[in-house]
Amino acid sequence: MFKQVAIVTLSILGLATFACAQKPSPAAQAQCKFSDGKTITVDYSSPRMKGRKIFGDLVPYGDVWRTGANEATTFVTTANVTVGGKSVPAGSYTIFTVPNQNNWTLIVNKKTGEWGIPYKYEADELVRVGMRVSQTASSVENFTIAFDQACTLSVSWENTQASVNIAEGK
Repeated sequence: MFKQVAIVTLSILGLATFACAQKPSPAAQAQCKFSDGKTITVDYSSPRMKGRKIFGDLVPYGDVWRTGANEATTFVTTANVTVGGKSVPAGSYTIFTVPNQNNWTLIVNKKTGEWGIPYKYEADELVRVGMRVSQTASSVENFTIAFDQACTLSVSWENTQASVNIAEGK
């Protein structure tokens, strides 16, 4: 009897450990703080490359991408900002991108709380702006969204980085 209980207990623990280890796209956050204390916060899920070809394959060129995994990526700003020179008032948004080999487009969408695929929110778009694309110095295993000191937003994965300037508006 003891042996059966021990086997069942170990099996349950093993399955629980396996389930925890299988979280392929953990939650992540990037934040930029302006000098007046106002912020931009991006919440996203960070998938792993795991030896796969990402851009042009797993993430097709020319299609709207939810920019991460799981739920669509959120973009919350407590300040009026300009994204790539276009005005975005303080508020909560969802961001998407359209990756291409040499250029990307960032979409700031008014629709929030969505899964993000298939993309069907054109009527709710606030702005579409171009992003600068460059190669990363080395391979990026974990999909990453980050801000630099000037609040430039960067999206990095595989061997690609796309970025756009964000500034506090009036």
